[in-house]
Amino acid sequence: MNNISRFNPLDEAGGQTENRRRGHPISRQLGMRSIVLVGLMGAGKSTVGRRLAQTLKLPFRDADHEIEAAAGMTIPDIFAIHGEEHFRDGERRVIARLLQEGPMVLATGGGAFMNEETRRNIAEHGISVWLKADLDVLMRRVRKRDTRPLLRNPDPEGTMRRLMEIRHPVYALADLTIDSHEAPHDRVVADIVKALGEWFDKDKQGNAE
Repeated sequence: MNNISRFNPLDEAGGQTENRRRGHPISRQLGMRSIVLVGLMGAGKSTVGRRLAQTLKLPFRDADHEIEAAAGMTIPDIFAIHGEEHFRDGERRVIARLLQEGPMVLATGGGAFMNEETRRNIAEHGISVWLKADLDVLMRRVRKRDTRPLLRNPDPEGTMRRLMEIRHPVYALADLTIDSHEAPHDRVVADIVKALGEWFDKDKQGNAE
C-alpha cells in the first residue's frame, strides 16, 4: 500500500485530444474534466462505466483496480492487513491523481465520495454521476461475488441498509443522479448520456445569462 503514491497508469490513453475532436459530442464538451461514477457497491459503476467510456470514446479507469495494482494486493487483503483507514487514505490519493489525468470515465469505490477532499477534487476536475439502485437490486448483484470486505459479516443486508442510510444523503450531492435499475446496461448508459447533454445545455444557458 505504501507504493500507492508512486503508481504508474496501467493504460496510457494516447491521442485523447484527437479522439475528443472526432468523438462523441459529450466528450468534446468535457475539456479535461472526467465523468466520475459514484454509488454503493453493486450499483454497476464498473460495468456501466466501461460501456459509457466506449460510447464516449474515452479511457476507462476503475479506482479499485488502480489501488490493487499500486498495492500489489487485493482490496480484501488491504482491509485485513492494513485496515480500512489505510485503504481510504490510498483511495483518496489515487483518485486525486487520476483526476489530473482526465478526461476519462472513472468508477470509484462505494466509500470514496464520502471523503470531503475527494468530493472537492471531483467537483473541480469532473462531473459526478450517482448510480442509484434499490436495496433488492444491490443485494442481488453483490451476492454474486464474495469480495466485499464491508459485507463479510452475518447480516450483509442489514449492513447494506445502514450504508444506504449513511451514504445516500452524500451521494445526493453529485451533479447527476441516474437510476441503475434492472435493465440492459446500454439503457443506463443512454440515460447518463442524455443527462450529461441536458447538464451541459443548462450550463451553457447559465453562462449566457
